[in-house]
Amino acid sequence: MARVLAIANQKGGVGKTTTSVNLAASLAAMKKRLLLVDLDPQGNATMGSGIDKHAVERSIYDVLVHRAPVHLITRRVPEGGFDVLPSNDDLTAAEVELMGVEQRERRLNTALREVASAYDYILIDCPPSLNMLTLNGLVAADGVVIAMQCEYYALEGLSALVNTIRRVAESVNPSLQIEGILRTLYDPRNSLTNQVSNQLHEHFGEAVYRTVIPRNVRLAEAPSHGLPVMYYDRHSRGSRAYMALAGELIRREEKRSIATGSAVTKV
Repeated sequence: MARVLAIANQKGGVGKTTTSVNLAASLAAMKKRLLLVDLDPQGNATMGSGIDKHAVERSIYDVLVHRAPVHLITRRVPEGGFDVLPSNDDLTAAEVELMGVEQRERRLNTALREVASAYDYILIDCPPSLNMLTLNGLVAADGVVIAMQCEYYALEGLSALVNTIRRVAESVNPSLQIEGILRTLYDPRNSLTNQVSNQLHEHFGEAVYRTVIPRNVRLAEAPSHGLPVMYYDRHSRGSRAYMALAGELIRREEKRSIATGSAVTKV
């Protein structure tokens, strides 16, 4: 059964979509079966994976609004070895159309359940706002990967997002937890970066990934070529960082499984 992770932050420009695409490619390179769900009407994760959002006839809009089966909508990434549930501008209308629908916040969760056994991981690229689409992503997820820059205003946004995750866990998705906090666009030469990084470790401890994603030109260039960075420049610092993140995520999952198994045995 797939572990479902939402990549979220209500602040834009923090490397959320970059993380979604490149973590997907890195996990796939490690032989994990992977589905990337583009839940953002901008369709950047779709385009960044090499799929033309303008040529997509059916998208996640059809899954959420018309209950189209996920397996009929997914597209295989030309280079990357993973599947994408694509998005485009049509998704903008989904929030309005879902307003009068019962269980509207569970539409994505219900849809993904049908394909969960076909994947090891499902990554959801959430839009940069706390709206009905993001709520669908959080309700469908087991955990949230928070991508954030180490800057002052990011800490305020992080507090709001953590409160949202807590409210969702208390009301509609009791299993939801913070999977990890990922420091992006990281520049250790910046004193503010180090200060904020230290505060994250102080308040969130082991939830903060050891891996950091550096500022990297190749990482910024890759989306314009419709490629994950590992297929654009596999030797770049950005590519190596996301491979390291994928390895760290897998090791955390293995430790969690061992701990759960031990607990069951002990009982």
